[in-house]
Amino acid sequence: KAVVASADKIAVFEARRAELEQKAQEAHAAAEARASAISALKVVISHKAGDEGRLYGSIGTRDIADAVTKQGVAIEKHEVRLPNGQIRTIGDYEIHIHLHSDVVAVLSLTVASE
Repeated sequence: KAVVASADKIAVFEARRAELEQKAQEAHAAAEARASAISALKVVISHKAGDEGRLYGSIGTRDIADAVTKQGVAIEKHEVRLPNGQIRTIGDYEIHIHLHSDVVAVLSLTVASE
């Protein structure tokens, strides 16, 4: 509902806006800190593979999130972006981790054969 723009209502609005801006800055700073920690990691995931380097199965967002979390930086599977789909071959990959609307970290991932 709309309210009359009285001096009291404007003061309440300004206080609420300042509070929300402070929360947004804290969230952005936390995402930046996590991004620097993630960028410093080198994650290796071992998986069964055939002779030609194709994996038996695939590596998805959950597997990547679990491997990064085991190394000390907590991320959720919905933050991991795999635009080309799940990983199905052995090799080195750069995985984008979307932590905030303005913060994207790049993770160095190596998929190795067991």
